[in-house]
Amino acid sequence: MCRIAGIVSGRVPSGEIRIKVKSMCGAQQHGGPDDEGVFYDETAGLAFGHRRLSIIDLSRNGHQPMVDAGQKAWISFNGEIYNYPELKAELIKLGAQFKSGTDTEVILQAYLYWGTAAFSKFRGMFAFALYDVAKAVTYLVRDTAGIKPLYYSTTNQTLSFASEVRAFKAAGLGDENDQDWQIRLLAFGHIPEPYTTLKNVFSLPKGHFLLWEHASARYTISSYQTADTVTQITDITEARQLIAGTLKAGVKRQLIADAPIGVFLSGGIDSSLITLLANQYKKEQLKTISIFFDEKSYDERGYQQIINNKISGQNFSHLVTQSDFEVFFPQIIAAMDLPTTDGINSWFISKYAHDDGLKAVLSGIGADELFGGYPSFNRIKYLGYLRKLPSKVFSAFSSFAPDHYKKLSFLSVDHPVADYLALRGLFSRGDIAAILDTDTRHINDVLFASPGTGAPRSYNEEQASWFETNLYMQNQLLRDTDVMSMNHGLEARVPFLDEDFTNAAHRIAPAIRFNAGQPKKLLIDSFSSLIPPEIWNRPKMGFTFPLQKWMREHEQISNVNMYKGKKAQNIIQQFKTNTLHWSKAFALYQVQNHG
Repeated sequence: MCRIAGIVSGRVPSGEIRIKVKSMCGAQQHGGPDDEGVFYDETAGLAFGHRRLSIIDLSRNGHQPMVDAGQKAWISFNGEIYNYPELKAELIKLGAQFKSGTDTEVILQAYLYWGTAAFSKFRGMFAFALYDVAKAVTYLVRDTAGIKPLYYSTTNQTLSFASEVRAFKAAGLGDENDQDWQIRLLAFGHIPEPYTTLKNVFSLPKGHFLLWEHASARYTISSYQTADTVTQITDITEARQLIAGTLKAGVKRQLIADAPIGVFLSGGIDSSLITLLANQYKKEQLKTISIFFDEKSYDERGYQQIINNKISGQNFSHLVTQSDFEVFFPQIIAAMDLPTTDGINSWFISKYAHDDGLKAVLSGIGADELFGGYPSFNRIKYLGYLRKLPSKVFSAFSSFAPDHYKKLSFLSVDHPVADYLALRGLFSRGDIAAILDTDTRHINDVLFASPGTGAPRSYNEEQASWFETNLYMQNQLLRDTDVMSMNHGLEARVPFLDEDFTNAAHRIAPAIRFNAGQPKKLLIDSFSSLIPPEIWNRPKMGFTFPLQKWMREHEQISNVNMYKGKKAQNIIQQFKTNTLHWSKAFALYQVQNHG
């Protein structure tokens, strides 16, 4: 796990390219505290930068950017390839020679032997830049689940890329602000891909690669994923066996590390299951990191202890208080690469994991999205009923409906994103317009500019799963977990998003995969002998903090006088009386104080 950056240009003066890439690396130092490297090819007008967090092969052999023995290709790589031992063995049979024990070198050799077909062979989380010297082309490649971020800009016949948006600002590249981020944040609670806070900086789509031709300064973006025709599984016993087998295999290979590794243990179903499975392979070496609160309604120590009593390793448990939130709040804001209403919990748990000596952790992200763990899976059918009404019925909702129902006004727009925002949106179009002093036409242009998202419009569990995976998890959970963990020099791994496991889950017929009466029933039943009933038969809480109380008591967030405009002040006044969710106040705080 690392941070990468680079520039390919025939227009930027040769002396500047290296300086700018050094600046980009410096802005991302927190994500790669162990080593720095810059490769510069003056003839090609290219510089690759790298900040290293050493997890596999801790020796100097893992230094990046890395080149193969024949100096045919260079790479700057962020992530982990979990199946690299198998790929390495296959490549050795083909004649490949290796000089290190790294997964990075496996990527290089895989490309040299298989070309772009190699990309679909990788199982892991990754974002890398690869320079083919003979062909004079550079590839940017991102993993199929979008776990690792990769941002790029193609202005002025120059390709620049980095793991964080802040790197572009540090180097003065593509740094024209895009104020439409405020609309997106107030609507989604995050900034959805491919957009950022900069006009000319975008996120590379997951499962895709960008090919940049040096001579022409032209590029294409293509998917490298292969569409397999598979038979749908309708037998419940077969489905359970498949889920159990592939998740066990995924957890086992994601425990590969030459540095200390542990698990985030909240006490919920997902983190408990990952912990119990990891314990089967790591035993006494496994460390779990947990958080608890003085606020009893958020305290999960009892559930955490049930799991800790069943494992052999060591647990580190940390109390987080209102005072801690106040003290660290400026650092949390500074850690955010992009504005978001999430990430505070990830910042704290990552801080403590780092303080407890860990370099990598397993996280339970992904199970809710795959197996129907959110209320949206039941609610979406009602959205289908509402969609049968004339759209003009919903036009007045933004002005006259109670706050909880205002977001139904999005249904006046016939667009898949409007469906999502009706389910999970933050502010309504009318409220956004009033806050930003603009009109709803502009808001529509920003939110619904693209013709579609690729989401099914079936108003069933499959559509809910698509929304939760590709919009909520992708843009909020994964991004915030990555940026907050890497802020502390910590790698967060997500076994539920292992390619083989997710492929297996998608093979299972929806009637079996989802259960309206019990969320994640298939997952629970697949491990019925492992998960204690006290864990799965409990109210869903999620990894949540007492932020409603803490933000109301925060001097700046709850100070009405810090906000500009009558609408914004009214919103904060509502928040102070506890009639508005903290996420809305937090989004408004960022728009008005950090824009």
